[in-house]
Amino acid sequence: MTDTTDGTAKVAELLKDFRFAMFTTIDEQGKLVAHPLTVQEREFDGDLWFIIGRNASAVTHLDINPSAGVSLSSNDSWVSLSGTGAVVEDTAKLKDLWNPAVEAWFPDGPTDPNVTLLRFSADSAEYWDSPGGKVASVLSFVKSKVTGEALEGDNAKVDL
Repeated sequence: MTDTTDGTAKVAELLKDFRFAMFTTIDEQGKLVAHPLTVQEREFDGDLWFIIGRNASAVTHLDINPSAGVSLSSNDSWVSLSGTGAVVEDTAKLKDLWNPAVEAWFPDGPTDPNVTLLRFSADSAEYWDSPGGKVASVLSFVKSKVTGEALEGDNAKVDL
């Protein structure tokens, strides 16, 4: 485990680089189901916010079991979060998070009765980070192959 304060700060820093996430729920048969969603709020305080249709299967799954996970990845970093998800009725927050990209999915705007908020509350995280971007990651890989040493990078589990 990593120090909670430093670990939370590192997770928050990494999350600023991600736009899309795979939100994983548990379906009626107990199987894991991943749903692609767009992260709507970049300031990470333990919660991630998504805008979702009320009739989405993720909403149905959360009604049965609120346990959920969120996975995010880029060229050089990855974050996995565990926690719970819940539908939140907050018109002001929905309007605050609304943006033109969301309108592509919900053209009737934030007053559409099928649109709602999904809040994911994380209780733990694990991250992998290869600082320096894609080129540094490739160089670390080559160095690892030549020297036989493990790839350089940062990995930690964090209680949130």
